[in-house]
Amino acid sequence: MANKNVDFHVTGDQNVTYKKAGKRRLFTNPDADEAREFFHAKSRRMVDKTTTVKEAVSRYIQNGDYFAAGGFGSNRIPAAVLHEMVKQKKKNLGFAGHTSTHDMQILIAGNCLDRCDAAYIVGLEARGLSKISRKAFETGAIEATEWSNATLAWRYKAAAMGLSFLPARSTLGTDTLKYSAAVEMPCPYTGKKYAAVPALYPDVAAIHVHRSDIYGNCQIQGIAVSDLDLARAAKRLIITTEQIIHNEDIRRAPHSTVIPYYLVDAVIEVPYGAYPSNMAYEYFTDEDHLMEWLKAEKDEEELKKFLDKNIYNCENHWDYLEANGGLERMNQLRTQENLTDRR
Repeated sequence: MANKNVDFHVTGDQNVTYKKAGKRRLFTNPDADEAREFFHAKSRRMVDKTTTVKEAVSRYIQNGDYFAAGGFGSNRIPAAVLHEMVKQKKKNLGFAGHTSTHDMQILIAGNCLDRCDAAYIVGLEARGLSKISRKAFETGAIEATEWSNATLAWRYKAAAMGLSFLPARSTLGTDTLKYSAAVEMPCPYTGKKYAAVPALYPDVAAIHVHRSDIYGNCQIQGIAVSDLDLARAAKRLIITTEQIIHNEDIRRAPHSTVIPYYLVDAVIEVPYGAYPSNMAYEYFTDEDHLMEWLKAEKDEEELKKFLDKNIYNCENHWDYLEANGGLERMNQLRTQENLTDRR
């Protein structure tokens, strides 16, 4: 007897069926073989990939792309790239909301997004909610498909492994699963129920790191979250780095290279490139500036002035830093990050 809730069949085996568990749209193609064809054609030559933020955003991020940002919440986000995307008026982008708070806030302020895989968004942790981010979802300006932080991370993991999905159990029986695009499936060994979480292969990602050579061999200190998988899942990868170091220094500590050069398309040296977010062992979050963002969002005219000052009237990331205290403020944040006692 046909089951009207069954949406998928395993190829070549009509006795095994899958049930569509989530009713929301899948924004990206999880086909691992299609992704493999793209990666197979990508050059693995170890060549100088240094460029500018403006050139990298213009070349590698196109309207309509699905974009993912590295870091986590207000930690190590690729702020210089995000600001440039707003300045270049990138539109109709998909976005991976894997604890994406200030990075999403920036892109929504620039009207860059129209769809989002949402895990943790809108709330800037204890600082409060972003009014413009909340409005974008409440009005339907951004279409959302829901995931937990874990399942969205596992979507990167599946892509990094060259798979089309991974099985999970953590969202079974929840409304998160209901509003996702996951599929229920039986375990082929036990027959028990799992949620099949589809691989996520972003068109392009941007990750800010502590150190890189000119080829894109990258080192990250502190928590990396899902960035090592994201780097392997993304079809195109932009790296901004606090410092470009010599390849000989990279080779002296090969175990520290967490993103290898052949994954990377562009490398840009941007000191304080994660500001105003935290950069582990380098500089602390500018909490005052994030609160200025939230306050400016309460009034459209004030937000326009704020964005003009901090994004549109800034030629580059250094201009943005200068507009917010320059090196004096950066040194304060550096001292704050490296205090042994923050009580």
